[in-house]
Amino acid sequence: MTTRRSFLSGAATLIGAGMVTKAGAASVPEAPVQSSAATQGPLMPPNGRPYNPVVTLNGWTLPWRMKDGVKEFHLVAEPVVREIAPGMTANLWGYNGQSPGPTIEVVEGDRVRIFVTNKLPEHTSVHWHGQRLPNGMDGVTGLTQPGIAPGKTFVYEFVARNAGTFMYHPHADEMAQMAMGMMGFWVTHPKDPKLHAVDRDFVFLLSAYDIDPGSYTPKINTMTDFNLWTFNSRAFPGIDPMVVRKNDRVRIRVGNLTMTNHPVHLHGHTFEVTGTDGGWVRPAARWPEVTTDVAVGQMRAIELVADEPGDWAFHCHKSHHTMNAMGHSVPTMIGVDHSGVAQKINNLVPGYMVMGDKGAAMGDMQMPIPENTLPMMTGRGPFGSLDMGGMFTVLKVREGLARNDYKDPGWYQHPQGTVAREWTGELPAAPRAPGAPPSRPAEAMDVKRDGDMHHHH
Repeated sequence: MTTRRSFLSGAATLIGAGMVTKAGAASVPEAPVQSSAATQGPLMPPNGRPYNPVVTLNGWTLPWRMKDGVKEFHLVAEPVVREIAPGMTANLWGYNGQSPGPTIEVVEGDRVRIFVTNKLPEHTSVHWHGQRLPNGMDGVTGLTQPGIAPGKTFVYEFVARNAGTFMYHPHADEMAQMAMGMMGFWVTHPKDPKLHAVDRDFVFLLSAYDIDPGSYTPKINTMTDFNLWTFNSRAFPGIDPMVVRKNDRVRIRVGNLTMTNHPVHLHGHTFEVTGTDGGWVRPAARWPEVTTDVAVGQMRAIELVADEPGDWAFHCHKSHHTMNAMGHSVPTMIGVDHSGVAQKINNLVPGYMVMGDKGAAMGDMQMPIPENTLPMMTGRGPFGSLDMGGMFTVLKVREGLARNDYKDPGWYQHPQGTVAREWTGELPAAPRAPGAPPSRPAEAMDVKRDGDMHHHH
C-alpha cells in the first residue's frame, strides 16, 4: 500500500526540478512533514514573539522561519494516506503529509508569507477563512487569482490583523478537494499572551467522508449520505483524548467543513462560547451552555473550568455522527422474530448472525466485515464496550498532572460508592402513563411480516 513517505521523500522532492527555479528553491523554506500522529504538547517558538501554543488533536503545528521580519511557512498540497482509526486508512488529499493539514499559529500583527506548492493532479488555491487581508490574497480561483497549476508554487503574503480562530481550505474544485480532506486550522494569538489566556487550548476540524466498505477513497459527489464523521479526519476510538488538570481553564476550538451542522456536547461541565471566526465574544454577550451548534463553515471557541474530575464524553449530539460505516438503507429489525429463518439463512451462509432484533448495540459481538472498514460502534472503556464511533472523544480531568503533561493518564479511578450499580433491594412503585398498557418484557414481543405487533400470551 502506498504510504505517506512515498508521497514525501524530503525537501528536494517538495521543491525539486520542474517546480521552481534554483533561485526560487533557495528562497522557499523547507516544507516539514508530520512527525507523529499523537497529540503534540505545546512547544515554544524558536523565534518570533511569544504566545501560548495550541494542541491539535491527532495533528501538529507547522514550523516557520523568520526572514527579514516576515514569518514564512511552506504548505504542500498533495495526496496523503490518513489512518481514520486503527484498522482503516483512507486515500485523501491534504497538506504536508496529513489531512487535515498542519495548524498554522501566528501572533496578531505578524506579517506572514505562505508558499503553497501544488502536488495534486489538478489546480488548487488556498482561502484563508475569516482573515482580513488584501483581496488578491483571498484565494478564490478565477475571482482573486488564477489557480495554482500542478507542479507550481504560489506565495501569499499579508498581515495577521485579527487575533482569533480561523481555518484554511481550497476555493478550487471545492466539491472534490474538501471532500478529499483538504483543510487546516489557523490560530492568530493576541499580541499580549496574557489576553484570553487559558491553561489548555485544543483545536480540531470537523470533516465527513463517504467511503464504501472495503474501499479506500471517498466518493466526492456525495451530498447527504456520509458514513464517516470525524474530528481531524479521525474517528473514535482513533481520536486522542483531551487531557487536562483539575481546575484548568480549557479552551476547545472547533471548525466545521462538513455538509451539515454539528451540535457539539460536553458532559459534566458547563461552558461558554467565547469566540467565533469573526472574533472574540464580549463577556456580557456570553451565556452558559452544555451544547453549542457549529454550522457549516463556522468556527466556535468554547471555554470552561475543568472542575469535575473524571472521564467526560465530548461528542456531536447527532446520534448517527457517533457511528462509523453507517448505511441509511439498513432496515429496522427491532422486535422481528428471526427464529426459523435464521437457521435457513445459516444453511446457505455459514456464520450468519441475527442482528438488530433487540437493538443495534453490538457489545462484544464480533462479525466479519470488509477489509479496511470500521465497525459501526467500537471502542472499549473500563466497563466494556462504549458503543461509539465517529465524532466522539473524552475530556480527561485529573488532579496532580504537570502543566504541560498531555499523556493519556488511563481510565479514571472512581471514588468508592460513586459508580452506578445494579440494585437488588426493595424498589419504589414505578407509576405508568395514564392509559398505557401493562409493560411486558422486550423478549415477549415480535413482529408479523405485515408489520402488525402481536404478543405471546
